[in-house]
Amino acid sequence: MDETRPIFLQIAEQIENEIVVGAIAEDAAIPSINELAAFHRINPATALKGVNRLVEQGVVAKRRGVGMFVVPGARERLVARRRDEFAADYLRPLIAEAAKLGIGVDELAGMLRGERILS
Repeated sequence: MDETRPIFLQIAEQIENEIVVGAIAEDAAIPSINELAAFHRINPATALKGVNRLVEQGVVAKRRGVGMFVVPGARERLVARRRDEFAADYLRPLIAEAAKLGIGVDELAGMLRGERILS
């Protein structure tokens, strides 16, 4: 756990990560609130807050009496959102800094390839 960020956000992100990499498939159940609380040694209310965040985002839905399940299309939506966040958080600042330094797009792409970031 990252002590600089609220635990409920870390719980939500952990489940999101598992959905994105395919460890939890669409239509599959996510761990229960009690399982999450026991595993992370946290209050069940905190685990519930993280899961409710995913419900509000339309990533998981409750099936009465059965549990919480990943909704169809959740992975695609998560990947799209994360790509947008990646561009905003990393690419735009990178491109802006490169421009300040006189580094063009082709040179920047070459630098990235040299760092084995692009294949």
